Amino acid sequence: MSERITELVLPIKRKWFDMILAWEKTEEYREIKPYWTKRFKTIGLLDEGGNPTHNKALVTFRNGYGKDAPEFKSWVTMDIGDGLRNWGAEPGARYYVLVINSIVKG
Repeated sequence: MSERITELVLPIKRKWFDMILAWEKTEEYREIKPYWTKRFKTIGLLDEGGNPTHNKALVTFRNGYGKDAPEFKSWVTMDIGDGLRNWGAEPGARYYVLVINSIVKG
């Protein structure tokens, strides 16, 4: 049996952190690489073939790596596509797109 991740913590830059909390940014991007594929599969956002599911997952976004770094939790769904440049995506690149559905307060 494979290891099961119960919580996924994603570090993000302060700019994106603040924009998501203000609902100015509703997507977060991760490169399509085996590292992220494995993690998104284990929380049910990708199926075994690497395709997005219709599942929602609770993800913690953290600004920094320290245990006291500011963070929030968000329910997200997964898509694959081009990101928006003004939200940090590179032109012509394809990404795992975490769609922010809601932010869990507290």
